[in-house]
Amino acid sequence: MQKENFSTEMKVYIVIPAHNEGIFLKGCLESICLQTLAPKQVIIVNDHSSDNTYEIAKGFAEKHPFITAINHRSSSLHMPGSKVVKAFNYGLEQLDQSYDVLLKLDADILLPENYLERICTHFKNNPSLGICGGFAYEQDHKGQWLLNHPMDKTHIRGAFKAYSKACFTAMGGLRVAMGWDTVDELLAQYHGFELKTEEQLAVKHLRPIGSAYNKRAKLLQGKAMYGMRYGVLITLIAALKMAVKQKRFMAFFHHMGGFFEAKKENAPFMVNHEEGVFIRRLRWKNIRSKILG
Repeated sequence: MQKENFSTEMKVYIVIPAHNEGIFLKGCLESICLQTLAPKQVIIVNDHSSDNTYEIAKGFAEKHPFITAINHRSSSLHMPGSKVVKAFNYGLEQLDQSYDVLLKLDADILLPENYLERICTHFKNNPSLGICGGFAYEQDHKGQWLLNHPMDKTHIRGAFKAYSKACFTAMGGLRVAMGWDTVDELLAQYHGFELKTEEQLAVKHLRPIGSAYNKRAKLLQGKAMYGMRYGVLITLIAALKMAVKQKRFMAFFHHMGGFFEAKKENAPFMVNHEEGVFIRRLRWKNIRSKILG
């Protein structure tokens, strides 16, 4: 694993894929502009929106030199995984490679003012750190912001995920598929990097998880497990766990159905054989640790 040598002030680049985010984008960009550590570059990728997303992005770009707004043509279907990563990659291609930290940010996110500063402090203090992030809070019907982190607390939500340059390069960027925000953490560990979450970094998530996803997406989680080379037994355990957490019994059958459909189709894997062996060993280690307490 390559170690980072950070300067006093780290260069943070932010890429924001945005599809029909006119309701939320203004708040997101305002939260970026209020950061105690300003990003060096922010690029908003208007991904085939039919609302005023681009106009809002362009307005901010005209006022702030570090912000750029671009258009990207893709499908209008909001499919999780592939669509957002394609837009992210398109934005990344427009940037140079002189960043220290790369933040993939959703447009329906409000960052606390110290988010970038705290993230960079973690990267400075730990040269082995590869991916870092806060915790998501969502508003309930009473208007209260409550913690909503459905995955393990070691997992960094894909909506506000920061990568060190060395880690992002080592894992070969993001996979264009559902499950990209799980396989990236597995590959980061494969390459010897560590993960860090900070619960005190309260990120406000304005849209409930998955509320805009197309109904065709229900099998994609299982397909992602196949693509990560989980195998049948680990997939079964993971699918059951997710269904229980989501309180959606049918989700278990959707996940397993997606896995076996991908297996039948001989779908391509997201990781190579060696990476797959590491991932299965890591998953079994985590399962055993939770069983044994």
